Amino acid sequence: MIDTHAHIMNLHYGGPYEGGTQGLVERAVAAGVRHINCVGAGGDIDEVHSALVATRTWPGVSAICGIHPHDARRLADGAAGETLKAAVAVACADEACVAVGETGLDFHYDLSERDQQFAAFEWHVALARSLGKPLCIHTRNAEPETLQVLRQTGAQNVGGVIHCFSGTADFGLRCVEELGFYLSVPGIVTFKNPGELPEAVRRCPLDRLLIETDSPFLAPIPFRGKRCEPALIGHTLRKVAEIKGITEAEALRATSANAVRLFGDRLCTVLSAAAMVGPTTR
Repeated sequence: MIDTHAHIMNLHYGGPYEGGTQGLVERAVAAGVRHINCVGAGGDIDEVHSALVATRTWPGVSAICGIHPHDARRLADGAAGETLKAAVAVACADEACVAVGETGLDFHYDLSERDQQFAAFEWHVALARSLGKPLCIHTRNAEPETLQVLRQTGAQNVGGVIHCFSGTADFGLRCVEELGFYLSVPGIVTFKNPGELPEAVRRCPLDRLLIETDSPFLAPIPFRGKRCEPALIGHTLRKVAEIKGITEAEALRATSANAVRLFGDRLCTVLSAAAMVGPTTR
């Protein structure tokens, strides 16, 4: 299994996992996880760099780098914002970074002004296009606006994924059919009230589905309410297989192949729990 989106370094999300990230990786390997995309998309460059550190420390980890919509205001902060943009661009250009993001629009929390979110979103798309790397999109309560930005900025030229997809089925199908994007299914699909997610999974072509945990958030049933981590992703895979009416093995082959197609051959590197000896370097 490939967890295409997880915050495993956890600088800003409640502290370290049990046993630290090393313990998390060991549990993931034992559960059959082959690769993890570690997301570094907090409010400062330290979290972005932490994702790259993870790729140097654990074989089978890749990075996704950017600034989350919640922190879009930081990119608008004059000279400091320009410095942050430059640092993020360098991180995204790193060979261990397989996608730009997570970026997009969050009109649920509105932790950054909406004009700042739009500007940051468009900047990330331009960066992805310049690097030829796919986009990792966060969207909440902003489906029409997200689709409009993706269309107007030529995002279809680089492709990408709507991460932690939980929106309307129609929105998901538009992203797939009009933009060639993928939908990444989180543990929400196992919930008692998953909204339109099962319908979106049913209607989405199998070759456009991915799975993720979005750790440490959204642990699947029967672990809801507990801290999520990549070792739990099998529950999401099984639910996807059930909805699609296929075997778990078929769902596994498809979602893994899709991840490699989108993010590149780096995702063929198999996760190892063996940490590097000595300090990590960039």
